[in-house]
Amino acid sequence: MPVIRACNHCGQKNRVPAKHLASAGNCGKCKSPLPPIAEPLAVDDALFDEIVQSARVPVLVDFWAGWCGPCRAAAREVLRTAADMAGKAVVLKVDTEQFPQLAGRFDVRGIPNFVVLFGGRVVMQQAGLVGHDQMEQWLRTAAPAKASV
Repeated sequence: MPVIRACNHCGQKNRVPAKHLASAGNCGKCKSPLPPIAEPLAVDDALFDEIVQSARVPVLVDFWAGWCGPCRAAAREVLRTAADMAGKAVVLKVDTEQFPQLAGRFDVRGIPNFVVLFGGRVVMQQAGLVGHDQMEQWLRTAAPAKASV
């Protein structure tokens, strides 16, 4: 299930496979650069599973709900994290009202709730409002250490 991304230059809708969301590419029509995804993606169960299983970078998941004040405050931090970590991580948003079964899979009892996954496995999970610096630190430590040459 690819993610559809519009080209900033020509407006062409491009299908980007989940495993390439953190990679740069080119528009299929005009060949202009398509940068790595730099904003949080709202996902359903199927897209969530596809991205988590195939992402080559750490994935931050923000479990939230529209009625939650702290979730709304966290949204700015999540947005900044997605922009700052573009190409190094993928950021997902899961609406717990729309997808309670997905929240249940991670035993989400309080929101906002953040989960970092890498290689399809949970690296860490924490409930409560945190800043983008903390989120980015989680993502940096979740990535495997690069082998030194």
